[in-house]
Amino acid sequence: MKFSSKYLPLILGATLALALGVLLGEWIQSTGENHFLAKSTSKSKLNKLIDFIENDYVDDVNTDSIVNLTVDRIMEQLDPHSVYVPPNEQVRVEETMRGDFVGIGVSFYMYRDTLAVIRPIENGPSAKAGIKAGDRILYANKTKLFGRNLSSDSLFSILKGTRGSAVQLIVYRKSQQKKFSINLKRDVIPLKSVDVGMLLEAKTGYIKINRFSETTYREFKASLLKLKSLGVNSVILDLRNNGGGYMEEAIAVADDFLKKDQLIVFTKNKKGVIQKTFATDNGIFENGKVVVLINENSASASEILAGAIQDNDRGIVAGRRSFGKGLVQREMNFEDGSAVRLTVARYYTPTGRSIQKSYKKGNESYFNESEARFLSGELYAKDSIKIADSLKFKTPKGRIVYGGGGIVPDVFVPIEIEDPNVNYLMRSGMVGNFVFEQLDLHRAEFKQISLDAFRLKMKKEDKYYNAFQRYVYKNRIALNLVKNKDVVKRFLNAEFARQLYGDDKYYELLLKEDRMIQKVLK
Repeated sequence: MKFSSKYLPLILGATLALALGVLLGEWIQSTGENHFLAKSTSKSKLNKLIDFIENDYVDDVNTDSIVNLTVDRIMEQLDPHSVYVPPNEQVRVEETMRGDFVGIGVSFYMYRDTLAVIRPIENGPSAKAGIKAGDRILYANKTKLFGRNLSSDSLFSILKGTRGSAVQLIVYRKSQQKKFSINLKRDVIPLKSVDVGMLLEAKTGYIKINRFSETTYREFKASLLKLKSLGVNSVILDLRNNGGGYMEEAIAVADDFLKKDQLIVFTKNKKGVIQKTFATDNGIFENGKVVVLINENSASASEILAGAIQDNDRGIVAGRRSFGKGLVQREMNFEDGSAVRLTVARYYTPTGRSIQKSYKKGNESYFNESEARFLSGELYAKDSIKIADSLKFKTPKGRIVYGGGGIVPDVFVPIEIEDPNVNYLMRSGMVGNFVFEQLDLHRAEFKQISLDAFRLKMKKEDKYYNAFQRYVYKNRIALNLVKNKDVVKRFLNAEFARQLYGDDKYYELLLKEDRMIQKVLK
């Protein structure tokens, strides 16, 4: 299959985002202790070499780049989750894990070399100033944003800033064919880690967590309390494609489901020191039914949460075997804004399982193991999961659970899209871009349509499915979607709903025929 260079990042977008989440995994924040002052001949040798090069080498050399290469090479000798994070990447990670950034508040797409607004963020500066979906932002404080083929990093640096800082935007509104100026002040824009909390049935609630950031528990608790007020007695917690994050946030979520003194997780460091974390008496959903959804991309902190629910016989875990990441990192920051995350412990589920999969074959094999699962048939049949009998554990009620490479679900649900390339495609940014372009052509047609009329229209016709297939071919992706037509249509229709009506309607449409949801509701 060939990908256009334009869309390769989009096809891999979801995968790379997941890889970053899994790579960084779950971590505990630095305690501030300094373990790095001990004398070492090796460290002295490295420092002397850098000084020698800097002072006496015949040509000018950027020694910072040499140091970065050295650090990268050192980290490669450790485990896959001990990593060096460059300054520019560290900034993005910190924003993602903090759960907010300061900016103008738009979701945008560079369409034909022009910054096009997919939609303004609700209650953000742009929305309050009157910017609408489909608007083009031509200038920001006299900086030209069109016709320059600017990278996403460049655009972010232009649009972001300090809270309260003023920015003048020159906007072109295509629907009215007019250009106008808007003045606004940058503000804090939340990055949601809980996508949605909604009713699926009269007494069944659904909460989708996409990662574990600093704000996750606060967002989760608000969703859970809202659902409790609506009378739910069953909660489906969706951790599919959640690559992890802060361990403490996952523990806090687990605490709300478990009774006082039930073990949530324990860690063990190189000295054999064990730290156990138990549930408190503050849980707000200790008695209702719980189902946790996982898949091959659920990792680290997601696995801590799923393992705590499973090992305490608190609920059912449904889906497919999780990623298999059982290492804990601590962060050390450098003056240039970069950081190293070093594995400092292993974590274990309450029954004593280590779910860390092997990384003896190297990092590439380790992170591409999901492809091996496609080939082995594991994603289609539970019998294909390779489990060692020596890694059997028993829960308090006598259920058999397994260690050694991810959380094995109680209820197996095969993957919906059998072609991994189609699976990646539907999770990529290409779907959202296609939908934006279609709305840009037909926005007036959709403007007055009700949600019910929209559902009926999209269900009856194949117009946009056929257009998307042409769009895929046009961008030099040799991928026939016909075998997955129904699922592709569902993803497309859901994305139309997201851009027209918001995230709740996206999930409402996406989950209606979701195989895993259907299985657990039965």
